[in-house]
Amino acid sequence: MPQPRRPGTRPARHRVLLAPVTVTPSKPLTPSHLKGLLWSDVMYRATSQVAEVTLRYSHTTYHPTEQTLGFWEFLDRRYGDLDYDCLDECGIGELYVAFRAAGGTAPAAALRPYAEAVAQGWTHPAATRVLGIWTGQYEALGLTDPGLLAHQPPGLGLTEMIDRLGALGMCLDHRPLGGPVFLDLTRHGLPLRPLVSADGRPNYLACALRELMPLAVGYDEVVLLYDSQLDPDYQRLARVLAVLGPSVVRVPVGRVPIDGTIRSAREGGWQDHHAGALLDAAGSGHSPAAIRLGMRLYFIAVLGPGHSEGYRPELLRQYLGRAERLIASGHTDPRPPERPLAERVDGHRRDRLHVDPYRLTCSLLGRRRRPAADLLTEVYL
Repeated sequence: MPQPRRPGTRPARHRVLLAPVTVTPSKPLTPSHLKGLLWSDVMYRATSQVAEVTLRYSHTTYHPTEQTLGFWEFLDRRYGDLDYDCLDECGIGELYVAFRAAGGTAPAAALRPYAEAVAQGWTHPAATRVLGIWTGQYEALGLTDPGLLAHQPPGLGLTEMIDRLGALGMCLDHRPLGGPVFLDLTRHGLPLRPLVSADGRPNYLACALRELMPLAVGYDEVVLLYDSQLDPDYQRLARVLAVLGPSVVRVPVGRVPIDGTIRSAREGGWQDHHAGALLDAAGSGHSPAAIRLGMRLYFIAVLGPGHSEGYRPELLRQYLGRAERLIASGHTDPRPPERPLAERVDGHRRDRLHVDPYRLTCSLLGRRRRPAADLLTEVYL
């Protein structure tokens, strides 16, 4: 039976952990990346009106993957002391494309010094350069900076994480035999999934478990926002975190097709539609506020959660213009909002604790709608 609340006290706000998938700092931000980042930002800022929200987005956590350390080793071996400050994100991205095209895997012994340096707070100059460029683009887009350039190590070491999985009966550890470590969710109907190779290299899922297992216990709801092509691993991640107590919600977001094709950033082909190019094009005819709102209208409400809608630059320009008009109407309407902002945002939570950014953003596009200035300021601008 719920206990009566004492007069003059406020009900406790629920705690929500928002954990979006990270983008490896080795290339420009593509339309697919922008879609996920803008989706996450609106979810974070809107949910903050109705709950206590933590945005956890740490590049430090995922640096130890072979994808990242292998690229850094490739750069040092192939290019030596290249001055990365002379390159932009596209130039570094071309080097990443070359790394992926070269194939092969560096020996574990070659990557070990990099992993040890990461644990001490080091980041390769190429990644630091990309993260610095992204910091400026985050500011132009009005994105919350989660600490792009900060050292944010996960709460568990690799061995600690494996031990905790073992205590939960979710681990098959072959290290004593010189073998790999597997996530074992077979009793839940899921196949074994490698976490750590026989030579000690963790994959992305292992890094995510190191970060989120110690955090999840302190929240009522954990929201995993990720590329829909990663769904199998995020099903596994959600299964583990749910055992620790919180409600876990998976929010897959589809990639953005370019010319009818969904391509990985590792293949390149981003020259005309990466974040820097889009911001440069938008800045020639629109205010900073309209760019922030228009990008959200397009990448969230127009493209939607799936991957059926492809990138259309003329449609993006149309919604940048629409954003200008919405901002003008919102700031000139003399009528005060009929309800508090938290109450209006709350209607877009459905049966969850977090706010659905798609539903909320679509609500701005109804005919004769004049979004209140507080909604635009607190959530979108």
